[in-house]
Amino acid sequence: MEDEYWDKLDQLVTGAQLRVDRPKGSPHPHYPVSLYPLDYGYLEGTRSADGTGIDAWIGSLPSRQVTGIICTVDLQKQDTRIKPLLGCTPGEAQEALASQQHGFQGAILIERPENGNTTSHG
Repeated sequence: MEDEYWDKLDQLVTGAQLRVDRPKGSPHPHYPVSLYPLDYGYLEGTRSADGTGIDAWIGSLPSRQVTGIICTVDLQKQDTRIKPLLGCTPGEAQEALASQQHGFQGAILIERPENGNTTSHG
């Protein structure tokens, strides 16, 4: 059943156009001292809880396969989100996770299992 989740997430990603609107190293629009450690964007034609496209982190691996997800909670916005990691190395996944843990926001990382064992970090 778990493999089915990751397969469906891969299908969602491959069926959408990826739009990078915050390149690696660019400042956050509301917190300019925070720089994006990886390319960050959204999947066009998809919808997250806030009605915009699903946000995604983009790593350096040539494949855009989903390598994990970051689950966030934002007490200021009063929302939660799931952000796929596309082609991220384990180190890149940790960088993305760290960038999501500040102020009113907390996050956990769920890595895609290679052998059926899911790993989460918080």
